[in-house]
Amino acid sequence: MELKIKLRKKKMNNVTIIGDGGWGTALALVLHRNENNVTVWGYSSENIDLINKKQENVNYLPNIPIPNNIRWTSSPKEAVSSADVIVIVVPSKFFKKTIKIFSPFLSKDQLIISATKGIDNSGKTMSMIAEEILNRPISVLSGPSHAEEVARAIPCAVVIASKNDFESKKLQAYFMNDFFRVYTSTDCLGVELGGALKNIIAIAAGISDGLGYGDNTKSAIITRGLYEIKKLGMALGANHDTFIGLSGIGDLIVTCTSNHSRNRNAGERLGKGEKYNQILENYLMVVEGFDNCEAAVKLSNKFNLNLPIINQVHQVLFQNKDPKIAMTELMNRSAKSEI
Repeated sequence: MELKIKLRKKKMNNVTIIGDGGWGTALALVLHRNENNVTVWGYSSENIDLINKKQENVNYLPNIPIPNNIRWTSSPKEAVSSADVIVIVVPSKFFKKTIKIFSPFLSKDQLIISATKGIDNSGKTMSMIAEEILNRPISVLSGPSHAEEVARAIPCAVVIASKNDFESKKLQAYFMNDFFRVYTSTDCLGVELGGALKNIIAIAAGISDGLGYGDNTKSAIITRGLYEIKKLGMALGANHDTFIGLSGIGDLIVTCTSNHSRNRNAGERLGKGEKYNQILENYLMVVEGFDNCEAAVKLSNKFNLNLPIINQVHQVLFQNKDPKIAMTELMNRSAKSEI
């Protein structure tokens, strides 16, 4: 049965998605259903050609038909020349390079929003990186939203944050419809940190699954993981309430529990005995939590914070620590109060 979607905006606008992965493709479908003219840019001309030929993103979002009036290109200038809104959805490790590629072709009247979840090794969020290069404010989109479900118009809710409330409400109108509910926020930092740091906790949850542990263990990891996310986020200046919202606990729950989650799946493979390098070698899509973990540990050291789950994940990834020993050490730390 075809899902009838009630649209919230009628005017046709030009929206460009920078990034042809699964999440970029899913957002392209949302924006297309909202009667926008959508263009998607991808770095690989081979993948763009394949999408145009198959009318499906075989490599990153298979089995989802793509309307033939969504335009695909590997030309940066062509992609953004007529765009009203630009949505950046590339892996965090390629974010800075991509912004520099597009910088000469962007105009000041275009709205720019990042839907990339991550922090770089210096501890900067994606919007911070973009703002430094482009010298303009950047909005962010985050929340519990697996591409596989969003592309099928399964209901979800996300957050768009901007330092300018008018801009976040304007972007809200572009994205929001009967299956994609959008809330607004002014806490860009908190929204981005929640989206990045939850990936590390999801690796820990996956390790627990790989070791054969149960629901009690995962619940403890999620709850104490949220405490660590909030602790680091507040040290950096984010709002406490953001972490108990969609981009905090909401995104954490779905990433720690879903089989769609690359980070949880990678953690499960670690728990079953695979090593970091082995997973990297045969994973087509990026596991953001791997890179984010290094950045989070650097930040925790800078602020002298004790983040035991994040630290144990780091040791499993980069110091070849046995996951079972890591879990045992977490359980055997000295007794303390919960708060």
